[in-house]
Amino acid sequence: MPSYISKCAGPPPLVFFSSASIVPSFLPFRFSCNTLCCWCHSFRPSLPSVSTSPTPPPLSKCAAPPPLSDSSSAADHVVQRHHRRSTLSLHSAMSIFGGMIARKFSSATTRSLHVCVVGSGPAGFYTAEKMLKAHKGAEVDIIDRLPTPFGLVRSGVAPDHPETKIVINQFSRVAHNERCSFFGNVTLGSSISLSELRQIYHVVVLAYGAESDRVLGIPGEELKGVHSAREFVWWYNGHPDFSNLTPDLKSTDTAIVLGQGNVALDVARILLRSPKELSTTDIANHALTALSESSIRKVYLVGRRGPVQAACTAKELREILAIKDLYVNIKEADLVKTSSDEEEMKNNRIRKRVFELLSKASTSRSPSQSSGQRELHFTFFRKPDKFLESYDKSGYVDGVHFEKTTLKENDSGNQIAIGTGEYEDIKCGLVLKSIGYKSIPIDGLPFDQSKGVVPNIKGRVISSSNGGENEDGLYVCGWLKRGPTGIIATNLYDAEETVASISEDIEKKEVTSQKAGREGLVHLLENKKIKFVTFGDWEKIDFEEKKVGSLKGKPREKLATWNDLLEVTTK
Repeated sequence: MPSYISKCAGPPPLVFFSSASIVPSFLPFRFSCNTLCCWCHSFRPSLPSVSTSPTPPPLSKCAAPPPLSDSSSAADHVVQRHHRRSTLSLHSAMSIFGGMIARKFSSATTRSLHVCVVGSGPAGFYTAEKMLKAHKGAEVDIIDRLPTPFGLVRSGVAPDHPETKIVINQFSRVAHNERCSFFGNVTLGSSISLSELRQIYHVVVLAYGAESDRVLGIPGEELKGVHSAREFVWWYNGHPDFSNLTPDLKSTDTAIVLGQGNVALDVARILLRSPKELSTTDIANHALTALSESSIRKVYLVGRRGPVQAACTAKELREILAIKDLYVNIKEADLVKTSSDEEEMKNNRIRKRVFELLSKASTSRSPSQSSGQRELHFTFFRKPDKFLESYDKSGYVDGVHFEKTTLKENDSGNQIAIGTGEYEDIKCGLVLKSIGYKSIPIDGLPFDQSKGVVPNIKGRVISSSNGGENEDGLYVCGWLKRGPTGIIATNLYDAEETVASISEDIEKKEVTSQKAGREGLVHLLENKKIKFVTFGDWEKIDFEEKKVGSLKGKPREKLATWNDLLEVTTK
């Protein structure tokens, strides 16, 4: 039996009362242990002898399991991952105490469904939460290649949007559920294969998102100074894969952002906001230093279509327009609407509101620009034709060659951008491509390369070699399921649909086979010498980041390298 599920000494002997017994007026016990018990998988109570005295005796701490030694295996930490102190009321104590007995004798029969969720972003945590609620006997394990959970909530949400990150509190409660475990630093495909996961779990849900980028496929895309917006976002958010990225913010005063969605507005806002304002956020220290020394004063937000089709939300647009002392430039000719534009706005309230905000910004700007003022240029009806190489610095970008566009309705009634044959150049020293994220396929997984998603029906993965039938026990959620669209809450509805499909399948085909589940995963990882990170380990990282951040007036100072992150987990 693996060490992490071996019995401890257990709680003291239980005292049972028959129906004829007189229940004491006061049961003198308090739950004050700060670890989980490996005997009952719950809080361990200290049960002094029952007293009928109306005055409770002194309350003492329970005899918790001994501290883990340096030689303890990582699996031992799975059990002792929660550090809580709770003083419970009599009613709560009796409820949990009774639950301990029930769990002891029924765990073998009720905990038969083993579920693995790959990816700990919003899609992964919402899926785990819904599975735990829908299947009271299920054990859910969440694996992630990073040592930190929460996916794009941590590495994608802009540092000046702390309110969006509050959802982390909800996800943490899911991770603290006794039937849920987090395994970080575990990479699907190298640490463990999909086939191995399917052998040890009844259900595998892939929710690992999109960790690559779409490409334009035009000349010069490989030039230095051309980055994807994802890389730039991960850089300023302290993602360990991009802590060594060195965007050149000193050699140019102009940046071009290709795209006009929310991510494009995020990166433009970070480039244009005052470093002093950013210094009170959780932006990575290396990024704050670089932005403090930045020479960029002008940002172009370039879109293929017009202002009616801009893909951002009104909230994001209002925020960037509200930057202090910012000169906003929008050509009046670009704001002329066609009948097709009017129809689009009639059917889409968000597009109507975005257009109204752009129109207001165009008419309310100062007639003249002050010296040194930062500039934001909304440029519409342009598509990149090629990136221009610098004459002075070989291999570096010096501008973008654009083709002007016009809109034409396609067979579906949508307005698409087509080239006019007219061109213009905009000089710059930095380009950020915000043209969409892209998911990465793995061995053994059906994948639609053109759409960048896993073929599925309501979350059920469709086989590519078995006549289009569903892959048994394999599901998908989030961006891997629908593509990189929507907001955080979109994943909630996505998870509900996938979990509903799982529940329907389980109801039709009762789970009868035995699977190793969590025990099998730990066994595999330890045999491969994969040092996985538990949620308790993440809480060490979380504590360290907040401690250092508090000294600088920040909510946290992110540990931004793999070594720093993993080193803290060993303390």
